[in-house]
Amino acid sequence: MATLSESVITGLLAPYLDANPAPKPVNPDLYTKLSLYLDLLLKWNARTNLTAIREPQEIVRRHFGESLFAGLHLDACPTLLDFGSGAGFPGLPIAILRPDIAVTVAESQNKKSTFLREVVRTLGLQVNVWTSRVEDMSPTRQFDTVALRAVDNMTAALTAAHPRAKHHLLLLTGAIPELPQGFEPPRSMPIPNSENSFLLISTRSK
Repeated sequence: MATLSESVITGLLAPYLDANPAPKPVNPDLYTKLSLYLDLLLKWNARTNLTAIREPQEIVRRHFGESLFAGLHLDACPTLLDFGSGAGFPGLPIAILRPDIAVTVAESQNKKSTFLREVVRTLGLQVNVWTSRVEDMSPTRQFDTVALRAVDNMTAALTAAHPRAKHHLLLLTGAIPELPQGFEPPRSMPIPNSENSFLLISTRSK
């Protein structure tokens, strides 16, 4: 039995999806896949530390909601790299919401990358899981957008991430960091249900 019903998940996510700027269509399988994802996350989190957030409703709000909010604000985006994905945020919810985006989730910690592969397999997602450091990718490999969320050292992560971004950096953060040279001042959007978290999208200068 699912931990939370799809109707409860739908209600919890309404503030994030109601902020749909275009609006863009929502994948009809969104809530079914998110329910499966939540159950997997809670099951794995009981034996390995994937997220410090344990309460299912808060996982839906903080992890799923914030990730979906970011996905809604992406314009045409052929490819996206989730840098330091952890338990899959924001990359996997974006991949569920926006199957038009080819998502790569990068996570070098073995337990977390194993979990990511299990989610991708169970949900039938067309997502690539990169199980080494992003710095180990071919120097020529780039993505339309590179996303960073809840990284330990944002400055160091941006240094490693920005060469991979052909057009955009997407940040989910509580503070506006100094962006690498060559990127414009970001669009800043407050995240629903949060007093101090923002979605920042910065475009590479022409």
